[in-house]
Amino acid sequence: MESDSVLDDEITTNSPLLPPDVVGGGEGRSGSDSATAVLVLSTFVAVSGSYVFGSAVGFSSPAQSGILDDLGLSLAEYSLFGSISTIGAMIGAVVSGKIADLFGRRGAMGFAELFNIVGWVSIAFAKNAWWLDSGRLFTGFGVGLLSYVVPVYIAEITPKNLRGAFTAVNQLMICCGASIVYLIGNIINWRLLALIGTIPCLIQLVGLFFIPESPRWLAKIGKWDRSEESLVRLRGKNANIYEEAAEIRDYTITLEQFEDSRMVDLFQRKYAHSLIVGVGLMVLQQFGGVNAIAYYASAIFSSAGFSYRVGTTTMVIVQVPMTVLGTLLMDKSGRRPLLLVSATGTCLGCLLIGLSYLLQDLKLWDFSPSLAFGGVLIFSGSFSLGMGGIPWVIMSEIFPINIKGLAGSLVTVVNWFGTWIITYSFNFLAQWSSAGTFLVFASVCGLTVIFIVKLVPETKGRTLEEIQASMILFGTEK
Repeated sequence: MESDSVLDDEITTNSPLLPPDVVGGGEGRSGSDSATAVLVLSTFVAVSGSYVFGSAVGFSSPAQSGILDDLGLSLAEYSLFGSISTIGAMIGAVVSGKIADLFGRRGAMGFAELFNIVGWVSIAFAKNAWWLDSGRLFTGFGVGLLSYVVPVYIAEITPKNLRGAFTAVNQLMICCGASIVYLIGNIINWRLLALIGTIPCLIQLVGLFFIPESPRWLAKIGKWDRSEESLVRLRGKNANIYEEAAEIRDYTITLEQFEDSRMVDLFQRKYAHSLIVGVGLMVLQQFGGVNAIAYYASAIFSSAGFSYRVGTTTMVIVQVPMTVLGTLLMDKSGRRPLLLVSATGTCLGCLLIGLSYLLQDLKLWDFSPSLAFGGVLIFSGSFSLGMGGIPWVIMSEIFPINIKGLAGSLVTVVNWFGTWIITYSFNFLAQWSSAGTFLVFASVCGLTVIFIVKLVPETKGRTLEEIQASMILFGTEK
């Protein structure tokens, strides 16, 4: 089209940010093949928020006995403290997309950390349950915001050949945050543990002043020069950003032809595939039993006759290297193979735990502890390999920029709502039938394998614009 030709000429001739050897078609080094210092720094600052996420999730378990003793809370009051963060996270998730669209990805992360700092300080100096719950609600809100904006920011700043691994660091840092808080929480006082929780918040808050904004968000709001400037910083001064900048610009201009998106617009046929994949992966992730095992691992080990201290410590040791392995393989093997292996492993893990409880019901105790131990470790390791982080990676890749805020909020709310349902209902389900509960979880994991095979696209090695265009095309095919 003529307008496209004019647009391309304008980018080539009028962009002072492109080096002379690139303008006019010269040879320039592609910035997509390497990770620059600015890209690494930007990712580190972003995933500091992921560490905050993990430390908030892992705080309640090691702090329980100290808080109950110091403040004299009942078990019901402490249960409220533990679960109210999920309510805060759902509220944060609801507004996360809108805040990230209005104030940018950096602005949203900074806004979240203000809530996290206030929350941690409130918990650290709490004199009663009201201050504890308020602080927990604040950290929950901040974590709900971060759970959306961190993977989206990383996906939008990284080149296609590094995007999977860099975005997967989000899950690695969540895992590290929870594991480290769990380990040191058994050594130090809970108030000091809460104060330590402010350190990664401050690191991210300060770091945000030194990293560029997402070039795709800047393009969305019409700041083309700043978008190109951001790309130059991220790819390196000698990198050829022309092709990437032109693709972002062309795709953004195409999307600008549509009116501002409303929630009802998400349910148009052209977005159906993206929405089914994004929401479906989050539903299957949560209803596959991950939070039942994460929150109640000690009870599962104890009820099966296995040492809960040995079991939970080993579980933590397994999770971190498996998450690292998944991160390293993300851009080599692809998303789909990792998801399939991960979902199959979680299915096997749930089957073994269910079989352990079934043997208990039949009064056959000899193999029950070993099956429960092996089942939890297989589930935890398999989940950390793929199902823990890849749904968030794919969520950050598949939605077009014009609906990404609304769609991302919806997907994140679904994830946190699923977390609340499982953690709230697990004890009731276990009273009904522990074996039956884990066999249901195993069935969901088996369904996940089918869902991945039939519907989840491979996004490795493709630009965000390519992925999103193909998803829309699939949704409009009859």
